[in-house]
Amino acid sequence: MLATRQAEIPRTIFTDEHDLLRETARRFCEREVAPYHDEWERAGQVSREVWRKAGDTGLLCMSLPEEYGGAGADFRSSAVLIEELAKINATGPGFSLQSDIVAPYILHYGSEEQKRTWLPRLASGETITAIAMTEPGTGSDLQSITTRAERRGDGYAITGAKTFVTNGVLADLIVVVAKTDPSAGARGTSLFLVERNSPGFTSAPALKKLGLHAQDTAEFTMDNVYVPASSMLGEPGMGFKMLMSELPQERMIIAVSAVASAEWGLSETIAYTRDREAFGKRILDFQNTRFTLATLKAQIAMARTFVDRCIELLCEGRLDAATAAMAKLECSELQFRTLDACLQLHGGYGYMREYPIAKAWADARVQRIYGGSNEIMKEIVGRTLE
Repeated sequence: MLATRQAEIPRTIFTDEHDLLRETARRFCEREVAPYHDEWERAGQVSREVWRKAGDTGLLCMSLPEEYGGAGADFRSSAVLIEELAKINATGPGFSLQSDIVAPYILHYGSEEQKRTWLPRLASGETITAIAMTEPGTGSDLQSITTRAERRGDGYAITGAKTFVTNGVLADLIVVVAKTDPSAGARGTSLFLVERNSPGFTSAPALKKLGLHAQDTAEFTMDNVYVPASSMLGEPGMGFKMLMSELPQERMIIAVSAVASAEWGLSETIAYTRDREAFGKRILDFQNTRFTLATLKAQIAMARTFVDRCIELLCEGRLDAATAAMAKLECSELQFRTLDACLQLHGGYGYMREYPIAKAWADARVQRIYGGSNEIMKEIVGRTLE
């Protein structure tokens, strides 16, 4: 008799070491994240303790060289942790922002003093970081930011407002995007390392969001916040170029988490429709249910294959901006489409917050917005058509 179940497509990008890391990450998520996530959702932020525990377990900033507290790994290790968090439907810990966005900025563009001062603290979880790009009136248009950094003696005075800052409530150190030469357009943008306790730095209460309730998202203002010139990352005016060079990895974080979340939603819904009955038979036995889930399974399998290839290209230093944009665009759309269909198959229960699929649906909506809205992703891909 022929087997009725077909084996899943094998993934070839991970080694035995990644498999061991996955076991470590899975145990950490089950013990240190899952039992507390509901509490964090009510509080609007995760605990600082989980950051320290993640650092102690070696799960933060794994791509950093060992001399700065990392493991000398590549993005595949980060992908493992992203996927394991998705498997428990955990969206609170902002580990990836610290490990795969902020830490690379400091590693690639920081001075040796900046690296030795901050990177070990990031890897240990002692210091929590954020990056402040978006402003109330600019959205995805980073070239139009209005935050100013004016030269004052041996340093700069930063004035402006930022919003939608992930880790913004807990962050001790923030990478702030500001204009050092407003007349130069994008070439007048610079990046600064700003400590939260700096005079003139004011943070508003955590923002109330549709989803991601355990992830602290904030807005803040800076009124002549003085920072020494040594707090600048790289050279004056190089900020926009640095942002563009690091954005492909940020978009891969979104793509990886999106596919893993879609996989979780599909698995959750197959189990639900297998157990739930209507009109005298399992919901899974209705043709509409099977066709819907079969279509989603096929689409997720194709997305997974593409994302794995993008991960390989990223690790080889060959992932271009347009391909990363395609991954972010299609995977975030697939994630929301999958979770929306899965919620529908849960019926009225899918609309109840006590059912994990409802939380996942609400959390997924922002994936199409942050990291550059999907309309911007289409524009990036569209430029390759000429």
